[in-house]
Amino acid sequence: MLYREAGQFKTTYKSDSQIFPILQDRIGMMILLFVAAVGVPLFASEYWINAILIPFLIFSLAALGLNFLTGYAGQLSLGSAAFMAVGAFASYNFQLRIEGIPFFISFFLGGLSAALVGILFGLPSLRIKGFYLAVATLAAQFFVVWCLTKFPWFSNNSSSGVISAQTLTLFGFTFDTPITKYLLVLFIVSGLSLLGKNLVRSSTGRSWMAVRDMDVAAEVIGIPLMKTKLLAFAISSFYCGVAGALYAYCYLGTVEPDGFSLELSFKILFMVIIGGVGSILGNFLGAGFILLLPIFLDILLPFISKLLHLPLSNATISHIQLAVFGALIIFFLIVEPHGLARLWQIGKEKLRLWPFPH
Repeated sequence: MLYREAGQFKTTYKSDSQIFPILQDRIGMMILLFVAAVGVPLFASEYWINAILIPFLIFSLAALGLNFLTGYAGQLSLGSAAFMAVGAFASYNFQLRIEGIPFFISFFLGGLSAALVGILFGLPSLRIKGFYLAVATLAAQFFVVWCLTKFPWFSNNSSSGVISAQTLTLFGFTFDTPITKYLLVLFIVSGLSLLGKNLVRSSTGRSWMAVRDMDVAAEVIGIPLMKTKLLAFAISSFYCGVAGALYAYCYLGTVEPDGFSLELSFKILFMVIIGGVGSILGNFLGAGFILLLPIFLDILLPFISKLLHLPLSNATISHIQLAVFGALIIFFLIVEPHGLARLWQIGKEKLRLWPFPH
């Protein structure tokens, strides 16, 4: 079989600590990035780029941010959409009020603004945990949306609270087409994902996992709980804030506070659970499942109804779609509670040991 690591010897500490230690994984990742950066712009339609690929990458980044907090640090949160809203509106105001600021810096500052809000609402984690912490972070969801609606300054005194994202320009080049926006999102998401992959392998990531597994034991061995938990909230919110900025500028173009609702927070949480808690790859698998399955059912169910000559209305097909979607989620969680990433990992392990039993 091709997927074998026999003969791949590690002779230095640097080679032993690579993100992808197996050569086949490195080649596969390079091929995947090449296809995403070159193949997709050449062959994908505008619909696929605008309606599927861009939101897929953005929600994968938001799920990655939540996974840092919930999957690696063990702190439940239901405020992901609120932190996305902070990132979107903060980036908008930095672009609006600081003349000539590069949009990369405004995105970064938007992420920092979301991180500060995340630290503020992460303070209860020092005293409470579990579902009580989830309820505390739920306050962020309502408070942020209320602030953005109540104070018109955040939306440049718009009567409806709706903001229209400015055109993205960098060194005279304008990101105003679906392909350029897609490549921008791909570049940012890929960079932050690799950074996150390194982060969870660092002392910070190991501290998060120690606190997740048993916070009392982690404190006994010298891990500062306050610093570790608040850092998890800050980095998680930063990623969600950058995802919110991309959501406003590269996907919707026009956003309102009510668009970052509690439903969006649950959607991101489902991506983490289905994809795999405590997994970088799982965020992309979960986002793909949540976004692509409804589209697949939209195509499949009308085809089946015509094939079987069933007089199903559009409303009935929509209800069946929701029922099938929910049933599949339950099925996957029963079959593999650790998510789709665990199924992928099991498949790789079987390939590495084939034809011997595992």
